[in-house]
Amino acid sequence: MENCRVRFAPSPTGALHIGGVRTALYNYLLAKKLGGTFILRIEDTDQTRYVPGAEDYIMEALAWLGITPDEGPSVGGDYGPYRQSERKSMYKEYALKLVENGHAYYAFDTPEELDARRNEEKAKGNHSFKYDHSVRDQMRNSLTISEDEVKSMLDAGTPYTIRLMVPTDERVAFNDNIRSDVQFSSNELDDKVMLKADGMPTYHLANVVDDYLMKITHVIRGEEWLPSTAHHVLLYKYLGWEESMPEFAHLPLILKPTGNGKLSKRDGAKLGIPVFPLSWNSDNPEDSFKGFRDFGFLPEAVLNFLAFLGWNPGTEEEFFRLEELVGAFDLNKVSKGGARFDFDKAKWFNQQYIINSSNADLLELVKPLAVAKGIEFSDAYLSQCIDLMKERVQFLPDFLEVGYYLFEKVRNYEEKPIRKKWKPEQKAIFEKLLADMVALENFDAASIENTIKAFMEEHGLGFGNVLPFLRIGMAGTMKGPGVFEMMELLGKNEVNERMTAAYTAFDGIKGA
Repeated sequence: MENCRVRFAPSPTGALHIGGVRTALYNYLLAKKLGGTFILRIEDTDQTRYVPGAEDYIMEALAWLGITPDEGPSVGGDYGPYRQSERKSMYKEYALKLVENGHAYYAFDTPEELDARRNEEKAKGNHSFKYDHSVRDQMRNSLTISEDEVKSMLDAGTPYTIRLMVPTDERVAFNDNIRSDVQFSSNELDDKVMLKADGMPTYHLANVVDDYLMKITHVIRGEEWLPSTAHHVLLYKYLGWEESMPEFAHLPLILKPTGNGKLSKRDGAKLGIPVFPLSWNSDNPEDSFKGFRDFGFLPEAVLNFLAFLGWNPGTEEEFFRLEELVGAFDLNKVSKGGARFDFDKAKWFNQQYIINSSNADLLELVKPLAVAKGIEFSDAYLSQCIDLMKERVQFLPDFLEVGYYLFEKVRNYEEKPIRKKWKPEQKAIFEKLLADMVALENFDAASIENTIKAFMEEHGLGFGNVLPFLRIGMAGTMKGPGVFEMMELLGKNEVNERMTAAYTAFDGIKGA
């Protein structure tokens, strides 16, 4: 499609949920697939919910993931400004145009009057009061007040809102790229506020006006916005922009790990899993969360995982870098049903991307973590540690936490195999093996392996009689990298010290 233009339009009301990131990703993929433009627009019309730092957070998250806007607050463009608060002056013109055309009206109801009406309706058993065709002639607005009085109130500066006048008994229909034909009865829709009393537009008016003025061709957003689209279709019609109405695509929900209900930030806190791209720190501990980046995810793994939350290429292929996702993406292959947030799958993706990353690339990511922990080793040593551990970790901090024994003495020993197989009388034999290894001129993995094998053959020992104790002595656990490679990395002196301490500790554990 020529001149494809899509936008990601988050509100800076806090941390960007991972569902929002997926929306940004799908918009980006479609734009790049069609050779179009990906726009970042900050929808900050609701200043009461504005959170300082949220806009910077959004931009940093997109930058970390490599979803780079072609137009937006930080890069500019021909259709700016890209913050709605900076476009405030233009929205009133369109709200007044709706009034002039008979498709909207002034509403002078005060918040207190509206609350009183809601309470009145609740008392009647109606708990879902709507300001719509059934009540508008009972309210204080330009449909029930004379023209002279309306003019007088406007001249006097009486606060007002402008509401869309939704018609009765009409069918509002549009095509959705994911859900096909969608229809609403206009009788189900309320007369939504277009312009608030403070002169700021609501999401609905600003969204449509900006999409039109920015020449947006596709609107891709979460399914929670599907009901609002009926109002937007009416706005395109009433403003005379039907020919410019974009194509719509409403994405399925991201569901809790159980599959029951929408994934929320509280699920992240409750389950100890990330549901935000980056960490978010707030004065309120309940609103502070750890993000994918700080868990130790690679951005490529996060993108790959998110892409599959609602989309499938239709093949058995699971691994897609960003440029490969661009080539494979198709809106027609986005599902209607919700996608379960499978954190185990996310971890698996991350593990695979770590395994397939170069040591040099991983060093750039692990080194700052090491410095922050006060772990001071050469780049060459860190790189060798990464090489030994990369198939045994799931997150970047695991290199330093799971593989801590590569940087400090063993903290404790896995006791079960020691209690089961260690015999104190073996100590003298193992001390002899240690002496043989320390005597090696070349303390490399191959020489260590040959020495150990020769020793086992001489004493009639199998691998199961020797290697578990060497591994536990080096790392404190039966898990970990190859024994011979680990010994080479640690060096002769360190191996001598660790194994000497281990043999004594094994006797103590066995005798306890």
